[in-house]
Amino acid sequence: MNIPSFGVGTFRLTGQTVIDSVRNALDLGYRAVDTAQIYGNEAEVGQAIAESSVARDQLFITTKIWRDNYAKDKLLPSLRDSLHKLRTDYVDLTLIHWPAPGGPVGLPEYMAALAEAKALGLTRQIGISNFNIELTRQAIAVVGRDAIATNQIELSPYLQNRKLAAFLKEQGIAVTSYMTLAYGKVLEDPVLHAIAAKHQATPAQVALAWALQLGYAVIPSSTKRQNLASNLLARDLQLDAGDLAKIAALERNGREIDPKGLAPEWD
Repeated sequence: MNIPSFGVGTFRLTGQTVIDSVRNALDLGYRAVDTAQIYGNEAEVGQAIAESSVARDQLFITTKIWRDNYAKDKLLPSLRDSLHKLRTDYVDLTLIHWPAPGGPVGLPEYMAALAEAKALGLTRQIGISNFNIELTRQAIAVVGRDAIATNQIELSPYLQNRKLAAFLKEQGIAVTSYMTLAYGKVLEDPVLHAIAAKHQATPAQVALAWALQLGYAVIPSSTKRQNLASNLLARDLQLDAGDLAKIAALERNGREIDPKGLAPEWD
């Protein structure tokens, strides 16, 4: 299993804005695109991809199943609908968007349905998003550790999620970091500014490089072409041990997203 280390996110982007963002990203060299059913932009993402000159087999497309579609009789039809919107026969990765503990559909049912989607060829890989350690263990019990390609979690210099990340590494499950810039809050951080000045980089590049050097995949989004281009340069930025230690000290449990009824009890 191979999760691309760098992709473009589309959370909160809709209409022409998301078409332009994905089009610019593909033009700049991005080859991984992350979307979700609840984002309401799969059709626009599909349009941007279709209008690009990039061949389908060069792309890595991720979508996420929304909780309304977790039931066994709904998950597969909803994914087929996503494929139709994305104008593709398959996606490369499909995630359960939130564990929704205590919801009407139990974890064993939706994980088994997700595994069926993979068996049918609708998705090449499957995974989870926003799962804590206990729920990840439960998912592993249903589909097997090797079947879970990634757990996509909120993770930034302000929310480093070390306990969960260490568990996932131990299990051989890749970490995908979303909200790596904490809604832009870390871009104002004086520590990141100092590290950025030292490397003639931007604070965004420093935060992304930090996540990459810890072995995480990142999916930052931007509506601006210059920021999309700048973010990509994080792949070439090498932070030293001192830099990493300073960023490690920024942990403040700064969670940005915690929806009631969807989120688990965090580790």
